[in-house]
Formats: sequence, structure tokens, C-alpha cells
Amino acid sequence: MERLRSLGPVESFQFDPDVNGKKLARKLAGYKYVIASVTPNFLEEFFEENSDIKLIARHGIGCDNVDLEAATTAGVIVTRVGHQSERDAVAELTLSLIMTCIRNVIPANQAVKENQWERRKEFVGKELSGMKVGIIGYGNIGSRVGEIIKEGFRAEVSAYDPNIADAVIEKTGVKPAGFEEVLGNSDLLSFNASLNKENYHFVGEEEFGLMKDGVIIVNTARGELIDKSAFLSALESGKVRCAGVDVLEEEPPSSRNQLRREDNLYILPHVGSYTEKSLRAMDEKMVEDVEKLVEGEVPEEVVNPKVLREGNRAGVSK
Repeated sequence: MERLRSLGPVESFQFDPDVNGKKLARKLAGYKYVIASVTPNFLEEFFEENSDIKLIARHGIGCDNVDLEAATTAGVIVTRVGHQSERDAVAELTLSLIMTCIRNVIPANQAVKENQWERRKEFVGKELSGMKVGIIGYGNIGSRVGEIIKEGFRAEVSAYDPNIADAVIEKTGVKPAGFEEVLGNSDLLSFNASLNKENYHFVGEEEFGLMKDGVIIVNTARGELIDKSAFLSALESGKVRCAGVDVLEEEPPSSRNQLRREDNLYILPHVGSYTEKSLRAMDEKMVEDVEKLVEGEVPEEVVNPKVLREGNRAGVSK
């Protein structure tokens, strides 16, 4: 914050996740640089209504809340943090949720707090080493999850990722597989895919039907990957024995969100990257992006590089 304030006035805003583009544009009028979280959404209407912003720096890896085509047309540079900054943090939280689910950690702890030690026989769990684990999305974080599970727990791991060649997955000692094959064969599924137009709600009623009865699900990627109503049905029927998620389609969830009331679902408030090391690296990257642009330099990790070739409000090129 001190480094940013040395460049000019700094303000902090909290917006409703569903704020419309026109209102968002008005609120941010006059500001040249924005450091943005996973919300709000910077869509076409925002860029049409705001002519001041030169940079949107995403405080994270995913940029699905920014319309990159509209940003490029408007001449706005969009950056994100480097992939390595979140990799270990999110992968380790994924493992934390997996162990929470398969070893009944939270209900066992609650029993002790309620002076019900004798209930220990209810908390017989599973060993990860004996499970078949499927990973949906085998990129930066998914591959780290696979590495930890395979090398650290000696579990059988398969992975689905349409953007990564089978040979690349095989080199890590993990079996490449089709989407339906991973869904049908896995005792535990870890969702680590980035969100795009093709995979919005790509797990619904039909996909849950392909899964084993009593499957464990962990999602630290994006809530929008899984259809909420189908997820609820699977949790309530026992198709999904237990699930742990760090992401929801509605963040934060309203009091009416039924997912909050499911006893076999553990929800965290999107804290996958929240470690001291990871947050420090992310903060440094965001500040550096602003500093570089102020100095007329091109920041790293520009996700819409076309804007550097075709012209932008900051007047930089590469």
C-alpha cells in the first residue's frame, strides 16, 4: 500500500458481485489502475461506459470475471499473477479438504467438543493410498495435486484435461483418461479446471449419474463448473458421500443457499491462495504491474497481448 500511495491516491471498494457494468463504471470513473478480486465482473458494458481505466490487474490466476475481448477493444491491459504464486497454496488446501472428507475430521472434532468421545467408532474413514483419484483439469494446480497424491500417498491417479496432451500427463506418472472415464472410475474427484464458456456447469445430473455411489468430491477451482441443483441432489441422495469446496457460484452465499445447510458438505470462503507466502507474492506482482505501467513499461503476465500490438490507453507496446 505504501508503494501504491507513492504513485497517487489509493481507494478501496467493495462491490456487490452482480453490480451492473454502468454502475461499476461510474464508481470507478477517474481511476486509471484497478487491482481486482474474483468479483465484480468487468463486462462489455463496463468498458463502454468507462474511458479512464488503463489496467485491470487480477489478484489471482483466473480472469473469468473480465471480458478480455471487450477489454482489448477498449484498449485496457489485463494482467494476472504468475502461475507459481498460487500453485502450492491451492494444491495443499485441496489436500486439506480431501483429508477432511475421507477422515471425518470435523464431525470427530465436534464430538469431542460436545463431550461425546464414545462416538469415535462412528468416524471410521478411508485411506487415500487405497483410493482411485480422478483430477479434472491437469494444469498448473491440478498437476501439483496429482503429484502430491501419487508420490506422497501412492494412490492411483487419472486425469482429464482436453488442453494437455496425453503424453505430457503420462510423463508425470498419471494416467490420462476421458471425461466420462474419470467420472466413472474414481472414488474421489478433484476439480482443478479453469472456467471457460465450454465447461460452465459441465457437471450436472447426467454426469453425477456416471459417478460411483459414495464418491468424494473436492472443488478448489470454480463453483460454476458444477450445476448447483444437481450437486444438491447428489449430496442429499448419498451419491456424493462427502464434499469439500473452496468455491461457489454465489460468493458469498446468501442465507437462502441450500448448500450451506448440507451436513456432508464443507465450504471454505475461497481461501485457497491465502497463505503468507502466496499472498505476499500476489501482492508484489500487483504492485509491480502498476509501477511498470506508470513508468511506461509493459507488465508481466498480460492475458490479452493483442492490446499491446493494436494500441492501448497506457500507450505501451511490446
